[in-house]
Amino acid sequence: MRDFQDERGTRPPLSGRTEGRAKDREPSSNLLHTIAAALDLHGLTLRGGFNFAPGEEAPVGLSGAPAKAVLLVGQLGREAWAPFQAWRAKQPPGLPNPLDTWSRAVIGEAAKQVGARAVGPNDKPYQPFQRWAMRAEGLKPSPLGILMHPAYGLWHAYRGALLFDRAIPIEAPREAIHLCDLCVGKPCLNACPVGAYSVEGFAYADCQSHLKTREGQACMSAGCFARNACPVGAGFRYSAEQQAFHMQSFARP
Repeated sequence: MRDFQDERGTRPPLSGRTEGRAKDREPSSNLLHTIAAALDLHGLTLRGGFNFAPGEEAPVGLSGAPAKAVLLVGQLGREAWAPFQAWRAKQPPGLPNPLDTWSRAVIGEAAKQVGARAVGPNDKPYQPFQRWAMRAEGLKPSPLGILMHPAYGLWHAYRGALLFDRAIPIEAPREAIHLCDLCVGKPCLNACPVGAYSVEGFAYADCQSHLKTREGQACMSAGCFARNACPVGAGFRYSAEQQAFHMQSFARP
């Protein structure tokens, strides 16, 4: 099961390099503080970013020209679940794709405050969020495809990104220790009841078929067995309610 990503080495500093005069650095500091404050109210956080290289293909920014920089927005552990649920309780019953809708609203409002364009992982045309995340935070994929965080393990996600028409001073992330390389037993590859995960990849159809069976209801209610088998970041594991929500979204036709 994957929501996106259900998102550092250590968290890359977002204050930028200390190049140039102090007054040249102040706008960047204010910018990041404004974004962080807007997101923190909803349990979301800045997850790093980078400037696109000259000539590099980039999505359009707010101006309609190719963006110069991107900042990723996401959650760490369970922090965003309560704010999302509080918002959801005020929405009409049966609202489709509520997590995407909430994320767009929260990140979109932050984007308005700083003159950026907000995009989400499920917005079309699709953007390469996982590649952006690897570049912004120095993470690598786990055997399940979810990026492995050295502190939060597999219990994090990327909910959107802010695209800027100007470059932003951002330090390159320190490369994280990829804990999967140190994991001998790989319990995540042995926990799925139908062996949907292997070194060859993810057997999507096998997983989907299993979730429709009586035996698959354990996965639907308690979360993906493979994901839960990873010992890293166990203290940040999503609640059973949150995992069931993501499983239902994944299993939806």
